Amino acid sequence: MNISKPRVIKDFEKLDNSIQEQIKLVHPEGFSQHLITFTNKDGMLVSALPFETDEKYYLVRMTTQQAEDIISDDDDYDDEGVLKDESRSEFEDKYAELDYIAENIEDSDSDDEDEDD
Repeated sequence: MNISKPRVIKDFEKLDNSIQEQIKLVHPEGFSQHLITFTNKDGMLVSALPFETDEKYYLVRMTTQQAEDIISDDDDYDDEGVLKDESRSEFEDKYAELDYIAENIEDSDSDDEDEDD
């Protein structure tokens, strides 16, 4: 992570639609397994989904239950909680020019291979 990037802590619902779509593309099998915890400015422990763009470092506030609910209520995901092929293709076409998306997709694919070992 580049320390000089501004950090943005926000709820998923309050993010721009384009950032939500990019997050879905990077996390096609859901968010809950990618949550981290940190201590906020008030000293409270908070869980969030990290997401980095070229300009900003996002911490998207959500609990594990909220992460699961977002996926189950989202029409872009199927009943198994996996991003639908048509949504994935649409988002890939839309954000193909963003290097950080391509890098993150490659990273998540190699992470999946590591988990199978």
